Amino acid sequence: MLRRINAALPELLAGIVLYGMVLQFGGVWFMSDKLQYTIGLWIGIVLAIGMAINMAVVILDAVDVMASRGTAVRTGLWSVLRYLVVVGVFVGAWYFEIGNPLVMFLGLMGLKASAYLQPFLHKFILQMQKRIIKRGDKPTNKV
Repeated sequence: MLRRINAALPELLAGIVLYGMVLQFGGVWFMSDKLQYTIGLWIGIVLAIGMAINMAVVILDAVDVMASRGTAVRTGLWSVLRYLVVVGVFVGAWYFEIGNPLVMFLGLMGLKASAYLQPFLHKFILQMQKRIIKRGDKPTNKV
């Protein structure tokens, strides 16, 4: 379903989750409050995933609007709403002391990191698929 919205979206989301796992397993050892680090990181990762999906849907909607020669006011409203949600989550987490806000920001930056790494991740996935197909084409003598 995600590929119907945008062909690169599944790889982008996979990159965000991979980025989150690297930060989780690499950074948790250096923090004194491991629970706050983990909660903040994964709130940021979930926000990054939500932003990626929202952006893909808004871009698809904007293309449809442009094709029908309509106005793109809704696109701007969704963009503003997306950032208001992010700011609201950050303020709520800070106010209720849920998670580390700095690490939450690092998790949110997973969207940027994944966007830069997506072409490399795409090539890696294609190479892995070719290897799997090659192994699958070998005849087996199983009955």
